[in-house]
Amino acid sequence: MSKNNADNVSRPVSAALGIAGGLLAGAIFKQAWKLISRDDDAPDAGDLERGWAEVMIAATLQGAITGAVKAALNRAYLEHNHEEDEDD
Repeated sequence: MSKNNADNVSRPVSAALGIAGGLLAGAIFKQAWKLISRDDDAPDAGDLERGWAEVMIAATLQGAITGAVKAALNRAYLEHNHEEDEDD
């Protein structure tokens, strides 16, 4: 596959991975928060009834999960493309 074709294919794939990763990370975070806090709803910055510590812990956990999911999906995609390039 030529470089231009690969770039044309990788942009929509990258966008789809980003959307799927966001959805997956959100679902993982919701489940993790339920286990940790025994509360169905995670706090957000605008939730003034929750304390700073709870909001910051939730944000940190959400960021870590999102980063890990993004890294895993990107790595898997790059390894898959690398294997295809070796086959050519």
